[in-house]
Amino acid sequence: MDVSKYEVFLQVVDQGNLTRAAEALGYTQSAVSRIVADLEREWQLTLLTRGRTGVVLTAAGEDLLPHIRGVCNAQRELEEGVGELHGLTFGTVRVGSFSSTSVHWLPPMMKSFLSKYPNIRFEILTATEYRQIEDWIAGGQVDCGFIALPIVQELETVFLRRDMHMAVLPADHPLARGKSYPISRFAQDPFIKLEDDRDREIVSIMERLQVKPNLRYQVNDDYSAMSMVECGLGVSALTWLVVQRTPYRVVTLPLDPPQYRDIALAARSFEALSPVAARFVDHVKEWIQEEQERIGL
Repeated sequence: MDVSKYEVFLQVVDQGNLTRAAEALGYTQSAVSRIVADLEREWQLTLLTRGRTGVVLTAAGEDLLPHIRGVCNAQRELEEGVGELHGLTFGTVRVGSFSSTSVHWLPPMMKSFLSKYPNIRFEILTATEYRQIEDWIAGGQVDCGFIALPIVQELETVFLRRDMHMAVLPADHPLARGKSYPISRFAQDPFIKLEDDRDREIVSIMERLQVKPNLRYQVNDDYSAMSMVECGLGVSALTWLVVQRTPYRVVTLPLDPPQYRDIALAARSFEALSPVAARFVDHVKEWIQEEQERIGL
């Protein structure tokens, strides 16, 4: 079965835009538009509503989307099953991730996996919210994904590592030589905050401990926050996974009381994963174990 036109349709839906879908696929926009139009003509149904800001599914498109995704997933699993019989020589792993795991974990994980299986392809979707990754897994858009526990969706999870929240201070801060940074101090020092959708954990921690931070700045990425801290504009709070390899001249201290996030790998069913995805999950667990031994955790 030729499912390529279905894959194009799914890419348009996932991207929400014909131009972005074309770029992701390496097609022209007119080719993508024509493929979707051919599919609608073949089925005599309108699947997408096109507007200035992008495309949205019609009611018919909503009804058919799970079936189309199921056909594409089944085709991919068939191909990977054949690949397994040939020594896992081809296949695709689709992974959902948040920014810090995308930056600090996935590249070395993928490199070591590809040293064993060089013809495997990866598709990485990065989200700012864990809930979106859960939705991708539950909806079949990715095979597995990195999330923080606890989760909302009914998914299978395997715990990977506990990641500590850290205070990020200028090098000349009065507490820079201390062993920890009191969370209550965020009410005093100028606080550099990430946007809510990137920083819900810190917001929740401060609300739970009834600390109202002295909010002076809000940014949308970790590196902007660290650069501002380096310049002495204030303090911030990030996780150890983010700050472990920072190029900025800042001091990082554990919070007092200590705060953590538990990172896990999730899937709808680990037993039902395709051969290549299952092999990658095993590789992730082995990589995490080796990394913790390397850094002494």
